[in-house]
Amino acid sequence: MKRIAKSITSVAVAAAFTTGVAAQAATLEDVEQSFFPYKEGTPSFAGLQPGTVIDQSNVDQFKDALVSADYQFIKDGWTTMTVGETTSFDLHPNYIELTRKNLNQAKLGGEVGQIENFDGGRPFPEEPSADDPRAGEKLAWNYKYGYNWGDNAAIDPFYWKFRDLKSGKLERTIMFDFHFLNFKYRVNQEPIPEVTPNPQELFRGIYVNVNEPFDVKNTQLLIHRFDDDLKRDNAWLYLGFQRRVRRLATGQITDSFLGSDLMIEDFEGYNGRVSDMNWTFKGTVNVMLPFYNHNDLELAEEHPTDDGYRFVAMGGKGGCFPQITWQLRKAYVLESDPVDDNHPISKRVHYIDAQTYTIPRTLIYDRKGDLWKSFTIGQAHPDHHMEKNKGSGVSIDDSFGMIDVQSQHCTTGQFKGQIDPAMNPERLFTVQNMRSGR
Repeated sequence: MKRIAKSITSVAVAAAFTTGVAAQAATLEDVEQSFFPYKEGTPSFAGLQPGTVIDQSNVDQFKDALVSADYQFIKDGWTTMTVGETTSFDLHPNYIELTRKNLNQAKLGGEVGQIENFDGGRPFPEEPSADDPRAGEKLAWNYKYGYNWGDNAAIDPFYWKFRDLKSGKLERTIMFDFHFLNFKYRVNQEPIPEVTPNPQELFRGIYVNVNEPFDVKNTQLLIHRFDDDLKRDNAWLYLGFQRRVRRLATGQITDSFLGSDLMIEDFEGYNGRVSDMNWTFKGTVNVMLPFYNHNDLELAEEHPTDDGYRFVAMGGKGGCFPQITWQLRKAYVLESDPVDDNHPISKRVHYIDAQTYTIPRTLIYDRKGDLWKSFTIGQAHPDHHMEKNKGSGVSIDDSFGMIDVQSQHCTTGQFKGQIDPAMNPERLFTVQNMRSGR
């Protein structure tokens, strides 16, 4: 059925082109509004002020400012939400300037997953329109080519904890290091604008290594994402106890990753191709999103580090909720439903932050259409984080909670995100590196 729907969509897209339906050209003012949406003021909601604590007693008052799952979690007494001041998370000026330079250059191709003449920056900075049948696809491209983790970054260490939501029992802790490298469209860290040689025309690499516990130590994951979105990612897994690298089959990116509540496709909010989904723009909202200053929080005492860095604490029901503050922010609601009939989900509903194009909130629905999982990724301001992150212009992924509401289980994440080129040498992003055991 989805293939039929996709064919209908393709016909509609072609018709849109042939009948002259096209978005108006973006302006430099559109760029300013895209990157600085709070320049003229911040959103407001009656009764909502910095310092307000949303709990069971007052949550109905703020229902229209909450993602539906967050409303229900608070209504049920699973968590509370502390309101922080809405602040600007300015991206790096080089990325913004490249967007200006390449304004109106990028065009959508004839089918989903095709983009033409893109050469860096935010490809479609104009405000999305409900009248544009491909507005959702443009948002997806803005996310793919966003500045999430900048040109390269590491999360080291990165603690994942598996918990029983009902009892709070901690079942397992895995300590990773994650690494990200943009091969193309680099704006801030040498080499600029791309890593060479790059004969495969890769866009991005992700490398993951497990440090603890012993039974999965040295398990490694490598993902190569091509600039050509119609080419399938190359992905490899190294299992330490088997001592061999094997290529991941397409379906394995939607399996549970190492027994957690996340699939590989869930990473960062969405870790797949534009062409793997049908994209629908559902509207623009002002909604509470998990944006905060890391250094201003009451942080965890666990997992002490040599440099004194402290991780975000977890609390609420089952210990499944990051203990952070939230901001009322402008967001785009973007629905994605898989092209593949055999995909384990029916759709995701993403709340894309309009300024950073990160995906701090995602609701995931099962094949019957019922809510399955709720994914929160806390975004920390780089200027209120580690010293090396200050001035980086990167919204730092800093905490997460993935809650499986059906199985009453969760996986939480505590990050030490570092914008540090020295931690992400190109050799990490090779199959040879996986075999060498680093």
